[in-house]
Amino acid sequence: MVETTAEIVLFDGFDELDAIGPYEVLENGARAGASVEARLVTLEETALVTASHDLRVEPDGTVGEPDLLLVPGGGWTTANEGVRAAVEDGVLPDAVAERAADGATVASVCTGAMVLAEAGLLEGRPATSHQVAVDDLEDYVETVVDARVVDDDDVLTAGGVTAGIDLALWLLEREFGAEIASAVETEMEHERRGDVAR
Repeated sequence: MVETTAEIVLFDGFDELDAIGPYEVLENGARAGASVEARLVTLEETALVTASHDLRVEPDGTVGEPDLLLVPGGGWTTANEGVRAAVEDGVLPDAVAERAADGATVASVCTGAMVLAEAGLLEGRPATSHQVAVDDLEDYVETVVDARVVDDDDVLTAGGVTAGIDLALWLLEREFGAEIASAVETEMEHERRGDVAR
């Protein structure tokens, strides 16, 4: 069986739970039998990345050619930090657009949707984000959906922070079956909220 590579791209100021929640879900999915490898990556080689609540993370390497690329949020409402800085810099949105053009499924958690928007991936699509970014997101999408997770085939978005756990559980279910997703949900003592909007 071919292993699915899932990369979560980190940047200074990312929200910890946006990235680590999905990472743990995917890692638990692998232990439950899903053929998936989750990696925490950055655009450029670096020893540590500092998240929004000062957690310091040692990445596994740099972004490669993943089957799934997940972009966390964090820092949209603060100038020169997190997602806001990444969008204004333009390098991360360009890298995300490039991976999407190469066939990767792209997902975002929370305000990471603004990176996908800047990358041009949300035009004409339904999407969701954290409530603090909804007004800005409306300028980029067909419809802002009030949902924890929006699945538009090769582009998925999730609402704020803990919705990333629901997103990753949905990805396990979609790609590897309800049994594996249910096993992970039970192990993590997490109850998904609401239906996935498709």
